[in-house]
Amino acid sequence: MSEKTSDATPSAMSRRKVLMAGAGLAAAPLLSGAGESVAQASEPAQLKGPFSVRAYGTKGARAGFAPMQIQRRAVGPKDVLIDIEYAGVCHSDIHIAHSEWSETPYPCVPGHEIVGKVSAVGAQVSKFKVGDYAGVGCMVDACGNCENCLADREQNCLEGTTFTYASPDKVLGGMTYGGYSERIVVAEHFAIRMPSGANLAAMTPLLCAGVTTFSPMQHWNLKPGQKVAVIGLGGLGHVAVKLGAARRAEVTVFTTTASKVQDAKRLGAGEAILWSDEAAFARLANHFDLIISTVPQAYPMQRFVNLLKLDATFVNVGALDDLQGLSGMLMAFGRKTFAGSLIGGIAETQEVIDYCAARNITADIELINPDEIDRAYARVVDKDVRYRFVVDIAASKRA
Repeated sequence: MSEKTSDATPSAMSRRKVLMAGAGLAAAPLLSGAGESVAQASEPAQLKGPFSVRAYGTKGARAGFAPMQIQRRAVGPKDVLIDIEYAGVCHSDIHIAHSEWSETPYPCVPGHEIVGKVSAVGAQVSKFKVGDYAGVGCMVDACGNCENCLADREQNCLEGTTFTYASPDKVLGGMTYGGYSERIVVAEHFAIRMPSGANLAAMTPLLCAGVTTFSPMQHWNLKPGQKVAVIGLGGLGHVAVKLGAARRAEVTVFTTTASKVQDAKRLGAGEAILWSDEAAFARLANHFDLIISTVPQAYPMQRFVNLLKLDATFVNVGALDDLQGLSGMLMAFGRKTFAGSLIGGIAETQEVIDYCAARNITADIELINPDEIDRAYARVVDKDVRYRFVVDIAASKRA
């Protein structure tokens, strides 16, 4: 490990080189088996054609979750088969399961924070071997050829990103199914190497919550000593606080929940402010170099934009519906920027996993069983979680 890995700001090494270097390390144990069609675990029939797995999904916006059988594709030459152990619960799962953004295609099996053990690999796979731990985030396919994909921005694929669930499945047809299930087949490019010996359950949310908050810090180059505000202390926000503190920035949290003020400071914030504290808003006008909003619903945002310094940026990573209360006049006079950001590419997702593993950064989680998903959704909506639910899929297999 180079000395740069201990710096507050991650290495500037190109993300594509990071992936290529890691793939080379992973390839060595597989060279002796390169001529085989597939390296497999215990059920070869599942490698020859589509196969059925147990999943936990919903058949309607208010139908609730129940066990069901779904189809997974056969393991192709560039695919890995992952036996899922953990699946995080993101607020996006709730929006999609409940058809809150648009009409969701049902049945729906959510889950785009996925970690498990590789049980089979295709003949051309070099990044993984059987027994490795792999993660899957929000994407499972993209064209790979457009300018955005070639720039490691698969989430912005010009031909259309295939998301991990509720997205058109280019291989099997129908729609993709996510991580609330026992197994998944994914192209090795879209699988993330997970560190051995880590608390994998607590690292699972980093595959979405981690990269979603890491990416704007990278893009807008948050430096040590700069002032960053995190709006909302939930699944995304609490990870943002940890990442900001790791970069030695001065972190301030804005929350609507008084009981989270001390939590924010425990997680690394220097100050935590209630939205109702008008005096604090006046004191902090023109104060921040970067603001990251993680709140999952729209709210009047201009009062927070007013807290930016000249030429600074407000980044919305939470609310994906119509935004509220922005003043063109106020932004113009302060030359302040309002931006959006969506997860990160595969290389950047690997980068945040490696960055967090090197610094022992994990999410604060509560493990649940699959039969508790409906209750967990209700608790997330009620802000009754500290700070991310993770479904223990492996425990359900043992039951």
